[in-house]
Amino acid sequence: MSNFELSGSQSYLTEKSTSLLNNLSGEFIVQFWGVRGLIPTPGSNTSCYGGNTACVEMYVAGKRLIFDGGTGLRILGKTWQQQQPLEAHLFFTNSQSNRIQGFPFFAPAFIAENCFHIYGTAASNGASIKQCLCDQMLQPHFPYPLQVMQSELQFYNLTPNKEVKLDDVTITVALINQTQRSVGYRVTWQQYSVAYVTDLHQNTDEVERDQILQFIKGVDLLIANATYTPPTAHNHDSADLHWQTAVSVAQSADVQRLVITHHHPDDDDDFLDKVQVEVKSVFPKALLAREDLVLPVSV
Repeated sequence: MSNFELSGSQSYLTEKSTSLLNNLSGEFIVQFWGVRGLIPTPGSNTSCYGGNTACVEMYVAGKRLIFDGGTGLRILGKTWQQQQPLEAHLFFTNSQSNRIQGFPFFAPAFIAENCFHIYGTAASNGASIKQCLCDQMLQPHFPYPLQVMQSELQFYNLTPNKEVKLDDVTITVALINQTQRSVGYRVTWQQYSVAYVTDLHQNTDEVERDQILQFIKGVDLLIANATYTPPTAHNHDSADLHWQTAVSVAQSADVQRLVITHHHPDDDDDFLDKVQVEVKSVFPKALLAREDLVLPVSV
């Protein structure tokens, strides 16, 4: 590893929910475990796309990578409980609750034989990713402190424009949203690349936009967020407004495929079905993320 510094749930598991690592069909695969923004939204009207908050798993050249630890991380963890010992790498885009709230319920972290490398940037108040994860597990928020986790936890402080190298897999870090201090990640292996950029906002200035476009340019798969103004109710009369930012940067950066995620809590399955049709009419190689969606990259 290089260019970084070593620092001092809400849904049930269905029979279909199995980790892509249990049924590998390639060397670079992406699976979605949580696709909701802001807060978990379980219910009959969100069962198709899912109600868990952000969590994406990537299997790259034998490496287990996880991006964000929303409530989807709990579901992923349940599929890993019979796979000890485990080693995996968790990358957080920011320290807001919807990105970290699944971590206290990540069962493999409580098993001594496992090892997890945890990466993140400083929050807007200067707190490290380790401090943010520790704080949410303190009383009165949670009954058990992080120290109860028996697995080996190694924390790394990242800064934008740095790289993490895991053998022949490279993970590059970029600042995506200055206000939220949110970063994005580009995962590169051989000739394949995936960008995880989930804090795009509508009012990006020209300099910021150019930097983002350069970061995601030509990727095989871009995972990007829908944009809206939280936490107000979503205006369903202007459905196009919340996906056009992701489509615009995907088109400008010449990406091969686009997946739009972080759906608003008010967006039910019927509404998202309509959005899916609208998005594909503009960008045919785009789709909306849903839990259990598996996408091969190295094909």
